[in-house]
Amino acid sequence: MKTIIEPFKIKSVEPIRMTTREEREGILAEAGYNLFLVRAEDVLIDFLTDSGTSSMSSEQWAAVMRGDESYAGARSFYRFDERVRSITGFPIVIPTHQGRAAEKILFHVLHRDGAIYIGNTHFDTTRANIEQLNDEAIDLPIPEALVPARMHPFKGNIDLEKLAATLARHGDRVRAVIMTVTNNSGGGQPVSMENLREAFRLARSHGALCVIDACRFAENAYFIQQREPGYERKSVLEIAREMFSLADASTMSAKKDGLANIGGFLTLRDEDLAAQARNLLILTEGFPTYGGMAGRDMEAIAQGLQEVLAEDYLRYRIRSVEYFSEKLQSGGVPMILPPGGHAIYLDAAAFLEHIPREQFPGQVLANELFLAGGIRGVEIGTVMFGKRDPESGRTRHPAMELVRLAIPRRVYTQSHVDFAAEVILEVHQRRTELRGLRMTYEAPFLRHFTARFEPHPA
Repeated sequence: MKTIIEPFKIKSVEPIRMTTREEREGILAEAGYNLFLVRAEDVLIDFLTDSGTSSMSSEQWAAVMRGDESYAGARSFYRFDERVRSITGFPIVIPTHQGRAAEKILFHVLHRDGAIYIGNTHFDTTRANIEQLNDEAIDLPIPEALVPARMHPFKGNIDLEKLAATLARHGDRVRAVIMTVTNNSGGGQPVSMENLREAFRLARSHGALCVIDACRFAENAYFIQQREPGYERKSVLEIAREMFSLADASTMSAKKDGLANIGGFLTLRDEDLAAQARNLLILTEGFPTYGGMAGRDMEAIAQGLQEVLAEDYLRYRIRSVEYFSEKLQSGGVPMILPPGGHAIYLDAAAFLEHIPREQFPGQVLANELFLAGGIRGVEIGTVMFGKRDPESGRTRHPAMELVRLAIPRRVYTQSHVDFAAEVILEVHQRRTELRGLRMTYEAPFLRHFTARFEPHPA
C-alpha cells in the first residue's frame, strides 16, 4: 500500500489547550518574543525540539516500574550497560543525565590550551562546551550543505579536502574530529559510511580522537541503508555497529534516538581516558553506575534503544518528515532539501528575504508561526550561532538562517502535520507583511535560550 501507517496504537492522550491569535500575541510579548520562554501549555503543536519529547511505549513504561534505584551497582545500570555495549561495541559505558553532560566531561578530559575540535557541524551545546574552555570549534560541512535547495544524499558529510588541510595546518592542537549523525545544525542530514570512515582515517593519521555524536544514530543508519550502495541488504543494527566501530568515543543524548525523556552516555575504548572521565563524573553527575540518572530512566533507555532500531518504525519516521516536506514544497516554501530525519528546516533567509539578517528573520518567522497557529519551532541562525566581533561590533552571521521544526517521536498524527503545513503555507502567502526584531538582552553563552527581543522600530 502507498500509505505508511503509524506502527503503533495510541493508548494514552494529553489534551491540547486551544488558544486564539489575540491570546498568543500577549503570550509572545510577555516572553520577550522568545519561544523558549513560552509555557508549553500555551503551545498547540510543539516542534521546538525532538529531544526528550518522545512518547514512550508500553514496554518502556513497564520497564520504568522495574527500575532499581540502588545507589551503587543497580541491576538497571547493568541492563542499560549491556544494551549500549551490544549496539555500539564500546567496552566502556559512562552514564550521564543527558548528552551535554557527556560532552562536558569529554571536553574537560581532552582539554589543553589552544585545543581545536573539527566537525561536520557542531551543535549549540557541543560548541558551547568547547568554547567555555576557551577552545575552538571548527565546522567543515561539504559545499552542498550550505545551499538549502541543492539535492545531495549525504549533506551531513564533512568536507574531506578541508579536513585534511585543517589537520595539517593545526597539527596536535586538534584534539578530536567529531562527526554528528545525523548532522542536526546542517538540516538533520545524514553522513555516509564512506565519509565517516575517511574522516576518521584522516583524524587518526594526525593523532586526533575520533568521536561520534550519536544522538540520531538509528536515523543515520537507516539513511545509509536506503541511499548508500552496498548497504541495502544490511540491517540497521548492522550498519549502526559498523558506524560505531570506526570511532574511539561517542557521546549521546538518549532523549533523541533513545526514545526516552532524559538520559545519555559517553562511550570510550581507552581506560586512561575512562578513569579521568569517571572521576569528573563523580564530581558533577553521580556514581558511575547511575551518573545522574534514576534506575527507571536507564531501564527506559535500554528498552528505547531496542525499539528505535525497528525498521518499521524508522520507515514510518522518515516518511512522516518527507510527507510534511512535500506538503510545503507544493506551495513553494523554501527549505533544506532533501528533508532530514527528524525535522523540517525552513530557509528563513529566502522565506523573508526582505528582512536583513541583523533583524533576525529566523526569529521573526518562528514567532509568526506561533502567532498564526500556535506552532513552536526554533531559530537556527543568527540568534543561535551569530558572533559579535569585539573590535568592529558587527555580527558575523552563520552560513544559513533557518527555522527548525523538530518532530517529536510517536507524538503527533497526520492531521497535526496537515494543520502545521496549512499554517506555514498561509504565513508564506503574506510573508512580505512581517517585520524585523531587535535584541534587548543576551547571555554570553547559548544566548538563544534566554535572549529577549522587541519589534524593530524600522
